[in-house]
Amino acid sequence: MSILSYCLANIPKSYDTTYPINAIKHGERGVMQIKITQKKSHNNILFIDAFSKQLDSFIRIIIFNARPYHSQIFSVDKELCVLGTLEIQHDKFTNTTTPTLINPKVTTQQNTIVMQFKTRNIKLSDLQHKITIQALLDSNIPKKYAKAIHTIFNPDIYFFKEYSKNNTFPHTYKKALKFIEIFNYTQKLRKKKTSFKAKFSCNGSLDDFLQKLPFKLTNAQIKAIDEIKIDLMGKEACRRIVMGDVGCGKTMIILASVMIAYPQKSILMAPTTILAKQLYEEAKKYLPSYINISYVISTSKKESKEPLYGDFVIGTQALLYKDGDLSEFALVMTDEQHRFGTNVRARLEQMIEKKNGNEKTKPHNIQFSATPIPRTMAMLKNNIISFSFIKELPFKKDIDTIIINKHSFLHLITHIKEEINKNNQVAIIYPRIENNDELASQTEINDIKKRNQIPYMSLKDAEEYWTKNFKYVFSTHGKDKEKEGVLESFANTTGSILLATTMIEVGISLPRLSIIVIVGAERLGLASLHQLRGRVSRNGLKGYCYLYTHNTNNERLNRFANTLSGFDIAELDLEYRNSGDLLDGVLQSGEHFSYFSFLDDEDLLKETNDILNI
Repeated sequence: MSILSYCLANIPKSYDTTYPINAIKHGERGVMQIKITQKKSHNNILFIDAFSKQLDSFIRIIIFNARPYHSQIFSVDKELCVLGTLEIQHDKFTNTTTPTLINPKVTTQQNTIVMQFKTRNIKLSDLQHKITIQALLDSNIPKKYAKAIHTIFNPDIYFFKEYSKNNTFPHTYKKALKFIEIFNYTQKLRKKKTSFKAKFSCNGSLDDFLQKLPFKLTNAQIKAIDEIKIDLMGKEACRRIVMGDVGCGKTMIILASVMIAYPQKSILMAPTTILAKQLYEEAKKYLPSYINISYVISTSKKESKEPLYGDFVIGTQALLYKDGDLSEFALVMTDEQHRFGTNVRARLEQMIEKKNGNEKTKPHNIQFSATPIPRTMAMLKNNIISFSFIKELPFKKDIDTIIINKHSFLHLITHIKEEINKNNQVAIIYPRIENNDELASQTEINDIKKRNQIPYMSLKDAEEYWTKNFKYVFSTHGKDKEKEGVLESFANTTGSILLATTMIEVGISLPRLSIIVIVGAERLGLASLHQLRGRVSRNGLKGYCYLYTHNTNNERLNRFANTLSGFDIAELDLEYRNSGDLLDGVLQSGEHFSYFSFLDDEDLLKETNDILNI
């Protein structure tokens, strides 16, 4: 175990002092030499009067729940040392104050700061022998942090007084703990093999693709494509995430990447059939005709082992169940990466990697998302993964996000009617299909009971109201076998209102959608909320996102409502869900650090990377 790991594994949980109390002051803690002058007992409480020479004052001691041995310990005329916290108690009848110790401990120790640990197996002599300033400096941490860490394990009275003010580590020492935690973590991370030889170095031409486009790419798209071209030409397998808000044109970057990889093959995994089909249609429309494109969605046993074919293969997780010669695949891409687990994405890459004895060559790997998962954000901040930002949009996003409850329902209905009269469309997203479906988990039911709230209406229950009061209402959900046809009909006809579940989060283009209402918004993740909000204002249309909730004071929703940037939403998600485990990839989110925070301590991460990059 490294010295930093050893330190972090043995941080004291608290401290105590056996230095003498030298002032009659409320809250002073330490040792006091006393002589018992008298005592009495009442209702199992022992009242003791004593005299302190060091303070030249009488002291009262109160022992609650006294036992017989207390009377023996605190016998009259006996001199002893006690450890406790001084309280100055005021007697309103005599208008006097009395220094008092409540339940003090008898001690023989003096003039030390005592460290208390979570486990009793720690030998103090071993600990202080190992954790020296020189040993800490030898681990490459700066001297200021080495001194602070050394003091944590070799505390003095000055440190104790600072610690005691708030019963926690003072700022300087907490910062040192944060630093060694992220420094130690990043060191381990860099020792883990994250770079591999690429299966292919790709240098395909973009000319035929760019000439076929009926529009010009934005500067941000061109910059991202240039970065990908450099990646794919390299001998090391690239790992890049392309981040851009809904509607920024990530599809064109996907297609450009296919052209750079050609004549080697590319594969793309999308989270839903609808999105996979939409990407397939876009690929056929914009890629040159000589690029052979295939579309894979079936997971039936009969078709599961059919080989993958084509220069560009697009599919859902059905791709994971296919077989065949994968030797010519150079590029793996994942769209909406936040919708896939770490293991799912890794499995697709492993299908295509090539092993020759102990040597492993991997395909280039590019992920696309508007709101990367917290683990990916942490990888980005640790320089494990490269990134491209697409902050420039073909159309300006103009979306108002409004938090509402049942008292705002009539206002919402009025606004919906106004937008429909403008020939715009509305989507209303419900948390579940039916009241008794499996999405109504026991956790949700318990939460409703705990808050004494009326449960949110299901999609099926809501259909009657909307179809009764509005024309051209469409309804679908993730289990609906006809969902693709319903969505296409809604998009391409006079559809006015779409009732759906979160299945429309990705993969649906509705250029006339101006309002989206998300029912029970506080129960959705930030990434899902942002993706749903991104369904409106696709082509510069003024958009409105209504977050319908029983809890309008929800801090997370309020912060979301004031944030439009997908990258900022991902940062917010990292704050709320934390980064998970980058070393083993077991957790995509969740608490991993005891002191360090990716959101609050970016300066320490930068300092760490600067030192390790020297």
